[in-house]
Amino acid sequence: MSDFDEAWRRCLEGLEQTGRRRRLRDVDRLGDGRVDGGAGPVLDFSSNDYLGLSHHPVLIERACAYARRWGAGAGSSRLVSGNLLPFGAIEAKIARGKGAEAALVFVSGVQANVTLLPALLDARVLGGEPLVYADRLNHASLIQGCAAAGARQIRFRHNDMGHLEELLARDEVLARPRVIITESVFSMDGDCADVAALAALAEKYGAFLYLDEAHATGVMGRDGFGLAHGLRNALVMGTFSKGLGGFGAYAACSGVLREYLVNRCGGVIYATALPPAVLGAMEAALDMIPELGAARERVAEHAARFRAALAAAGLDTGASTTQIVPLILGAEERALDMARALEAEGFLAVAIRPPTVPAGTSRIRFTFSAGHTKAQVAALSEAVVRLAKTL
Repeated sequence: MSDFDEAWRRCLEGLEQTGRRRRLRDVDRLGDGRVDGGAGPVLDFSSNDYLGLSHHPVLIERACAYARRWGAGAGSSRLVSGNLLPFGAIEAKIARGKGAEAALVFVSGVQANVTLLPALLDARVLGGEPLVYADRLNHASLIQGCAAAGARQIRFRHNDMGHLEELLARDEVLARPRVIITESVFSMDGDCADVAALAALAEKYGAFLYLDEAHATGVMGRDGFGLAHGLRNALVMGTFSKGLGGFGAYAACSGVLREYLVNRCGGVIYATALPPAVLGAMEAALDMIPELGAARERVAEHAARFRAALAAAGLDTGASTTQIVPLILGAEERALDMARALEAEGFLAVAIRPPTVPAGTSRIRFTFSAGHTKAQVAALSEAVVRLAKTL
């Protein structure tokens, strides 16, 4: 009989030797932008809670009110008896915010991507095997969704619209459906796709556009609803777990596509519906974000000041233009050493290593929140520049 534990142990040892082993770490998230991992509170510059809404009293109270009204759990999938009344109001608000005909709530961003893509890329429904054009730096869940669909990805250079058009033009003679899959804000690099150019290419070549807006939702675009608005022949996925401070995800799309997904997407059919408390936080955040323009500006200003300080010191922050700013260090151990050194000085900033990012590009991924102050960002900048010289 095979010794499965021994095989898994060897794998873990290999990850340890290459600086790629990951470990869960217990933390206490405090309400003032700090976390305590056991050695005392440190300022959190690693969270995706960009607007600080995860501890906002309005979200907390709405979550409690919905739990009191509808209970702790939904009881079943949405197609059985779990399609609670708040879903309709939430999806209508998402659709309005995105300029879409309809919207559909999912359990999480990963669950959405992994289950939406097999439904969308079904060759039996599309009338042929689709040609799938995917950005090289797409999130792992998009890659997994394509794999679950059995789709071969035609990968274009990151955010390179010229290369994408070359591939689309090359394949124009093929009588097959076309789908473009990418993100609007890339979570590890903090750069943005050209949404207008993507939409234009999709229209020119008759392609369907799938756009992941997880890291734009709440923080960027019209009223904070992301960079994509009013797209046609497209599906835009976003989350409530980052800029909106809660949990869950959504797909904004046409009315026909929504009904198709209700019937063909496993993430809708088989998943127990989100708990009422989560729905309460969702709706509260949707009501609030159009009024949070000042908070969005503050987040952008924090990130811009930090990038400028690192650039002046000759440090590499890639193509970042958003609230996500990577400090690209190269080797895994150097990134881990920087993370440890920063924590010793009171800052939590996590090392990101392969396979999450390409080999040789290990980094510290800094994220900024409306809850940070100018003084805190300045202190972080000083520490990073100083420590980078010694590592």
